Amino acid sequence: MRTAEWLRRAERELRASAAGFDRGELRRLFDRDAARAYGVVTRDHAREAEPENAFWRFLYRARILMLGLASKLSRPRRIVFVACIVLAVWGTTGLDLEHGPGLRLALLPLAAVAGLVFLLVLELADRVLVRDELEVARELQSELLPHTAPEVTGFDFAFSYRTANTIGGDYYDFLPLADGRLAVVIGDASGHGIAAGLVMAIASSALKLGFDLAPDPVTAARLVNRALVRTGGRRAFMTLFCGVLEPVSGALSFVCAGHPYPMLRRAAGDIVELGSGGLPLGIRAELEPAVGEAVIAPGDTLLLYTDGIFESVDAAGEAFGFGRLRAALAPGGSSQEVHDRVLGLLDGFRGAEPLYDDCSVVVVRRAQ
Repeated sequence: MRTAEWLRRAERELRASAAGFDRGELRRLFDRDAARAYGVVTRDHAREAEPENAFWRFLYRARILMLGLASKLSRPRRIVFVACIVLAVWGTTGLDLEHGPGLRLALLPLAAVAGLVFLLVLELADRVLVRDELEVARELQSELLPHTAPEVTGFDFAFSYRTANTIGGDYYDFLPLADGRLAVVIGDASGHGIAAGLVMAIASSALKLGFDLAPDPVTAARLVNRALVRTGGRRAFMTLFCGVLEPVSGALSFVCAGHPYPMLRRAAGDIVELGSGGLPLGIRAELEPAVGEAVIAPGDTLLLYTDGIFESVDAAGEAFGFGRLRAALAPGGSSQEVHDRVLGLLDGFRGAEPLYDDCSVVVVRRAQ
């Protein structure tokens, strides 16, 4: 009776675990995820060209995989890992055994499996602790982004942020200035994950300080550039669009430092791009940002975004591109309608494909 009850309970647990199961997820586990894991584990050991012969290529890949796995473990865990491999090999060969092959086949592979499971539990515990710390960092990072739209007469705003990892490198903000103007900022830090998040946090602090010193986009961009250069490392750079909006006239002065050009949809329906090129911030110590000017007239809509939008790909590897982004902006509407249309088209285009880069969208519309 107990056995039958245990089996029924196991069946219920299995069904609950498989609820909403997608075969595509299982397929990605064995093709894309497995290939990525192999690349990460073996990247420090794959120094030679792979043999052309299939058998020798298999042995080569198995060797560098074992080396890669062992090198990623701490020294005590590495000893356990190597011991498990030795036990597994010993248990499947014809080496001389005092107690006979039957006992060998029963105990040695079992001991190897138990050792590997022990290592797996240790590594999973480490991963859970790291994940908890990343979650705290994600919450702290979210505090750097606005949660409510600014209250500016005659304008409405919509915005959102999606991260490819727990920590992202995209940044946007609305900073009210002392003279009544509003700074509208969007940027994209280099890389992904924690490193990009640190660059984003540095840029956020420098921007706020820059606008406190002088309410113009050039001063803010210079200060961000100086902060990133002093941070050091070739990875500490960031693309940035920094604009200062005068609500009454709609005048917008801006700096575009290596960032994808925002799109401004005129009330009549034509779309223009704002920007004139320039290097990202943090690459060169002496940088003189180029200033541009535009006017957001009644009925105009400004669309700002990061490269994760147009670089998103579908299952066939085709990029979303600027054409689809323009198509999402073309019908106009409220800022929220444009925002939702962009993300709706993006989600429909990607399908089941995951995000490979952070995606941010900011929409600013002036009422007619």
